[in-house]
Amino acid sequence: MPKIRWAMIFMCFLANVINFVDRANLAIAAPSIRADLGLDAVGMGLVLSAFFWTYAFLQLPAGWFIDKVGVRVALALAVGWWSVFTIATGAARGLAQLVGMRLMLGVGEAAAIPSFAKVSFNWFPRSERGLASSIFDSGSRVGSALSLPLVAWLISLIGWRGSFAVTGSLGVIWALAWWFIYRDPERYRAIAPQAVDALLAQRGAAPAASAGASVNNPANEPTDADAPRVSWLDLFRYRTVWGMMIGLFCLNFAIYFFITWFPSYLLQSRGFSLASLGTLGMLPALLAIPGGWLGGWVSDSLFKRGWSATAARKTCLVGGMLASSSIALSALVHDVGLCLALFSLSYAGLSFAGANVWTLVGEVAPTPAHVASLGGIQNFAGNLAGIFITTFTGVMLSVTQGSFVVPLVAAGVLCVVGALSYLFLVGKVEPLPALGAAHAARSDRASAM
Repeated sequence: MPKIRWAMIFMCFLANVINFVDRANLAIAAPSIRADLGLDAVGMGLVLSAFFWTYAFLQLPAGWFIDKVGVRVALALAVGWWSVFTIATGAARGLAQLVGMRLMLGVGEAAAIPSFAKVSFNWFPRSERGLASSIFDSGSRVGSALSLPLVAWLISLIGWRGSFAVTGSLGVIWALAWWFIYRDPERYRAIAPQAVDALLAQRGAAPAASAGASVNNPANEPTDADAPRVSWLDLFRYRTVWGMMIGLFCLNFAIYFFITWFPSYLLQSRGFSLASLGTLGMLPALLAIPGGWLGGWVSDSLFKRGWSATAARKTCLVGGMLASSSIALSALVHDVGLCLALFSLSYAGLSFAGANVWTLVGEVAPTPAHVASLGGIQNFAGNLAGIFITTFTGVMLSVTQGSFVVPLVAAGVLCVVGALSYLFLVGKVEPLPALGAAHAARSDRASAM
């Protein structure tokens, strides 16, 4: 069982690597695309933001869909879909076609992160979900880091159009492998019945016997017998959920600068060449990888040492967000080395917090049937930030004749806002109770005390 569950989360890690390579390839290819198709900064900002419109708004039905059909079907469809449209992006001949392909990319990728959170919930006990979440979440940083040298090399070798064909093909291969490999833990009951039964009882997917419930459910997670009646719309009535939404919006505002405009910033404002972009430009994303693993490990370690889930998760969330505010200083220093160091600290802080963002989903979901739905709602709000940062940066570049100072300072301020949201708006890290319409706000305030 332990080896099987790590294989499942490693598959999610690989999917997230491909996910972010396919997102970031446009940002790296942006100078070549602008030169080839004659796009200005505002037009490129529109293309970069197009993905986030469908990606953000389809998070809501995507989470519900994942909870209904399961992660095996949902992820195979999602990765296959976005990979096809990644390949098709290389055939775009103008602004409208580029925008259309990026909109379709967002449709497929909407189901990715909520599915990964569901896999973590399905396969890992509560005391190990921080590390599991940090592993799949780190795929975004690995993908961002790999995309710089990989896409830059592909562009130099076969052009920007060919680079999309190659990166898109990776996802097609992964989708086929996932379909044949992944199964929920219930399918392994005959192989390791005690391990599977304990895992299912802890996440509320199997009826617990009256004599053994306390043994099989040490983390006090919801079970079928005491599951609250909470509709999908009810999730929006919890203050904790709104705190999670605001927090991820602020976190993603900074993260999506790295994924979209960061290569252009290094090329235009810091004088990087395409070659140095693929070496020194990788440093923030590379350092963010162990930063995310450390965030998950520290959170789980604090929980295992007797800290409450609230204290363990919030300590890492708030600390990581405050560290990430260093992105605001990166645009104000003249030394390139110091600038990269501040970017690296910021990205590592975002990753440190990010592992715990996705741990929260399984811990506060009122029932197992709400995990992906809650993940989709959280990710919807978080990815509205992608629309704002890409468009806002493009507009500010036009207004300020190419200065990135205002977008970077805004990102740093929002990192502090995100820390405050996790500290004060998110309540106790425990399954949300069923709420009546008349008492929703009052009960949620009480749960935070």
